[in-house]
Amino acid sequence: MRKDVWQYVQANPMLRAFLREQPRWYRLLARRPHELSAFQLAALRHYEQTIPDKVEKMAQSLQMASLMWQMFKALRD
Repeated sequence: MRKDVWQYVQANPMLRAFLREQPRWYRLLARRPHELSAFQLAALRHYEQTIPDKVEKMAQSLQMASLMWQMFKALRD
């Protein structure tokens, strides 16, 4: 693996952990270092940190808060 790619992966704990979980990416990055952006995207998808995942988590939280609010109002009445 190229030294600059390896240093970049080692500097980011999430990418380092993903590389340990998915060793095929080590081989892929060693052969094709230009695939670094695909590696980052795969790691974000794996750990559910993409923008759509964050929006979905927020929507679920709001839905849960709304449900709790409705239950609270029902108990008060």
